[in-house]
Amino acid sequence: MKLSLYIIALFLFINCSSNNEDQQDPVNCTEVFVSGVQVQVKDITTGGIISKGISVTIEDGTYLEQLAFSFDTFFGAGERAGDYTITAMGDEYISKTVGPIEVTEDECHVIPVLVEINLTPN
Repeated sequence: MKLSLYIIALFLFINCSSNNEDQQDPVNCTEVFVSGVQVQVKDITTGGIISKGISVTIEDGTYLEQLAFSFDTFFGAGERAGDYTITAMGDEYISKTVGPIEVTEDECHVIPVLVEINLTPN
């Protein structure tokens, strides 16, 4: 009987212990949706942020997206790593293209890149 208890205890000990040498620390990712590209467009003469009549697009190979605008920043490329060319344009401004801008990612999300584009009035 003692031998049976010893074997059961040994079995439980072996199965319940962990070998941390072969395991990495678990990564706890958030559920937040991260935009990889963030763009602030400014008037080069005033330095002020402009959005009225401005559109910003990004391109990565065949991928093309028109960025959304909130507060003072255009944003897009949600959870999408890549090498982006960014074009800002407006009726009262000379269009400008910058890039490529590299957006990388870690095990959870993309790493956001903030780009400032200064547009010259027509």
